[in-house]
Amino acid sequence: MRRYFTQLDDTWPPGLARRLMAMLYDFLLMVALWMVMGFAAVALNDGEANQSPLFHSLLFLATFVFFAFFWMRAGMTLGMQAWRLRVQTPDGMSISLNQSLLRFMTAIVSFAALGLGYWWILFDSERRAWPDIVSGTRIVVLPKEKKSDRKN
Repeated sequence: MRRYFTQLDDTWPPGLARRLMAMLYDFLLMVALWMVMGFAAVALNDGEANQSPLFHSLLFLATFVFFAFFWMRAGMTLGMQAWRLRVQTPDGMSISLNQSLLRFMTAIVSFAALGLGYWWILFDSERRAWPDIVSGTRIVVLPKEKKSDRKN
């Protein structure tokens, strides 16, 4: 179920550094997930490393599910939360599974092209990276929460 986000007038597109820091946080979380999956795979393979295509496919699928779940649910992964970033449609809705898949696959291409897909932010007038452009989504910075807005 897609939802509308609030604070649409108080957001702005992030710069490259903020995006990269959020990606670093998420990368560390992914490494932890991959390690747990690797430990399980070794245990299920009589203590031997698992190099099967099935295992690699499961790692790839788990990575996609991680990102798609967070992007579709709240518009932000844990790294994005730390840096107050949210992914949304241009009209302020949560993104769909199809948009998540397009973002994920284009992110892979963006990194494979020596990061060019993210350096693109420096040249795009709307500060969009390739995954934003291809999936029809936007990353926005959320304003800091005011002390009076916090719930006790």
